[in-house]
Amino acid sequence: MLQKKTMDTVESRATEFPTPLPAGMVSSSQPRWGLPLRIGFRFLFLYLVLFSLFTQILDGLFPIPSIDIPELGELPPFRNVVSWTAAHIFHAGTPLVYSDTGSGDRTFDWVLIFCLLMISVAGTAVWSAMDRKRPHYISLHKWFQLGLRFAVGSEFLLYGVIKLAKLQMPFPPLAKLVEPFGDFSPFSVLWFSIGSAPAYEMFVGCAEIFGAILLFFPRTATFGALVCLADAIEVFVLNMTYDVPVKLTSFHLVMMSAVLLAPELRRMASFFFTDRVTAPSTLPQLFRTTRANRIALVTQVTFAVFLTVMNGIEVRLRWYQYGGGAPKSPLYGIWNVDPGTPESHTWRRVIFDNPRFVQFQRPDDSFATFAVTVNIDAGTVTLTKPADQKWGARFDFQRVAAGEMTLSGEMDGAPLRLQLHLRERSQHMLISRGFQWVQERTFGR
Repeated sequence: MLQKKTMDTVESRATEFPTPLPAGMVSSSQPRWGLPLRIGFRFLFLYLVLFSLFTQILDGLFPIPSIDIPELGELPPFRNVVSWTAAHIFHAGTPLVYSDTGSGDRTFDWVLIFCLLMISVAGTAVWSAMDRKRPHYISLHKWFQLGLRFAVGSEFLLYGVIKLAKLQMPFPPLAKLVEPFGDFSPFSVLWFSIGSAPAYEMFVGCAEIFGAILLFFPRTATFGALVCLADAIEVFVLNMTYDVPVKLTSFHLVMMSAVLLAPELRRMASFFFTDRVTAPSTLPQLFRTTRANRIALVTQVTFAVFLTVMNGIEVRLRWYQYGGGAPKSPLYGIWNVDPGTPESHTWRRVIFDNPRFVQFQRPDDSFATFAVTVNIDAGTVTLTKPADQKWGARFDFQRVAAGEMTLSGEMDGAPLRLQLHLRERSQHMLISRGFQWVQERTFGR
């Protein structure tokens, strides 16, 4: 009796939900979307499509190793539109920076977003006036969802693979090991804190890759959007609190993930907050026939494999350019100037890390960075300044003993002889402390 009652209850509850449409079918009896929903869809469709085309999203969708697809927003004629808007609407007093500076929050980027918003608002008004009798956009919406899935998934796949290879947040370079913590920017505090915990960076990368892979498959797309929304919110909050200049991109990834989840909010609320039977998704498939949908699925999987392979190749190249496989200076190390010499009043340390640059640290802990060429066979070190082609300095170096070296030459027209002692990298607590399973007392040094 109890079993029959339970089955009757399930059957009665199941009738509360509409029967899902056959593959690809859009019923003419579908309920009419309300006016706010239709206007909102038109705006989001225009704005997010434009954002994906005119920003780094497009490059993420078509990754080609060693080739950066230029962002359309930075190319004429749209660049001229952004420049005009900056000068005449926002009265920008300095020329906009178009080059890749590593920042996604340049003045150019903010003005670009404003332009895309205005175009989307105007386009929504025109579209609404010309298409006001259409009851819904179910067919267009399913293709919009497909595009968003791969736009969001490609970004998280890219960032996830880079983190998994420990390339986005590297372990602190030698100069950071001797720079006072109080001189770190909030950005550096976040970057090198995560970089000094590579296992955590890899974990975050795996979470981003996991969300991306789920998005690439139709059946797991909702779960993938949930994972990506959580990832995007975490990234956005970190960017806002540590002043990381990727605020615009991370905010849009939050918004795009939320838009992907919006059609399933009622079902998710039913699943998490009620004891009612959760209905199947009523979102239609892409095509009418099973065969066409299978071809579409194979195409999506193939494209996902393409994205994964291309990003893997790109990360492998970067690994040997500036990651763990990159070459180090032949004089690699932190070299302390002998404190008993007069030169110690001018320079405190000489740091050889990247083979193309050398850093001289002053007694006040500030740095002077020079381009460097080290010739091991000739025993010479040549310094130049990229910003001053006329400036140059040349030193002869001699390895006196293990961990000892002298630099003799001339800098700024004056002779300079530095007696240097190597500070072992392992002497820094950040490196030597390691991980401890058992700790009798908190070690918070």
